[in-house]
Amino acid sequence: MPASKKKPITSQTSVSTPESTPSILPEQEEFRLHLRRLAVSAVQVLIEQVMREELEECIGASWGECTPTRRGYRNGHYTRDLVTPTGRIEDLKVPRDREGAFHTQVFERYNRHAPEVAEALTQMFVSGVSTHKVGEVAEKLMGVAPSASAVSRLNQSLTEQFEAWRSRTLLSHYRIMYLDGIRFTIRHGDQCDATMILTALGVDLEGSREVLTFRASSEESKDGWSALLQELRSRGVGQIDLIITDGDAGLLSAVADLFPTTLRQRCLVHKQRNVMSAIPKREQQEVMTDLKGIWQQEKKEEALLNLAAFKAKYQKRYPEAVRSLCEDEGHLLTFYAFPPVMHRYIRSTNAIESLFSNVCQRTDQIDAFTTETSCLTIVWAVMQDIRLPKIPVG
Repeated sequence: MPASKKKPITSQTSVSTPESTPSILPEQEEFRLHLRRLAVSAVQVLIEQVMREELEECIGASWGECTPTRRGYRNGHYTRDLVTPTGRIEDLKVPRDREGAFHTQVFERYNRHAPEVAEALTQMFVSGVSTHKVGEVAEKLMGVAPSASAVSRLNQSLTEQFEAWRSRTLLSHYRIMYLDGIRFTIRHGDQCDATMILTALGVDLEGSREVLTFRASSEESKDGWSALLQELRSRGVGQIDLIITDGDAGLLSAVADLFPTTLRQRCLVHKQRNVMSAIPKREQQEVMTDLKGIWQQEKKEEALLNLAAFKAKYQKRYPEAVRSLCEDEGHLLTFYAFPPVMHRYIRSTNAIESLFSNVCQRTDQIDAFTTETSCLTIVWAVMQDIRLPKIPVG
């Protein structure tokens, strides 16, 4: 009986002792690697079979078959490596023909990553993941990190897509257009300089929002904004019902020159900040209530009465605040010319400010872009990945 009691105790001890753990872990790791090798082998067999079928269709004949429609002859194969989601295939056999006319559709020519792998890596870059972290993730998932040349090819692909995007034809008529700039740091040699990315966000007649174009500029100047607006015209934009801006003088001047008949709304959020900066903190709550009361009225006539009352009430106490409010006064209440359902969306530049905030969150790991091209390309890719919901357009 004593022997029978000691037996299970001995068994439990042997399982739970630290000395036994190392002997199990290597077996688990080896088994995992074995499964990966089997999976990679299976994927290789499948890919090679697909490529043989592609070649057969290309030359119009199966192995050893003579047909009147035959268009060529096989010429052995060459080997290459290919990174797939399952892992790296070291010696993939790619068939070829004598004339060199056959190109498989399984992967892009000269590309060492399967398309879905390249897409996943690109998506990580666009989502703001650092290059180092992308390498770590890729190595854990696929057994290999992307090489510097792979990263270069991905960037080149993004650049080509960006160039195609920025030259596309635009709609002739937009219901709303938001204009604003976002600041990034770009390295020029040994120096890092702040660069503005001037941006146009359009809303079509169905309420769909889309970034129409953007361009780099040293600052928010009239020349920079004029170039952007002229580009919109050259790409087909002829009519804009409403343009929403902040108070930048260069922007306002460019809009007046290139879209003189378009209605313009001054961003009321920016206007509130300007006015409140001239008000002592102890009275800001009262003044803010009166200020918001101007444009929270249902009708423009009521808003104008409140505007007049505000100026009369605070002209002597806070002349600088009233002066700030009266700047661009003719464009403060433009939104009343549009259906009430649109008012909350067109009183400010919040729509484009929200887009910029999202972009910054995804690119905050990049202290400084290496070139202007890389900055524009990555910002474009990030913007394309952001969902912009529709807004009501009346």
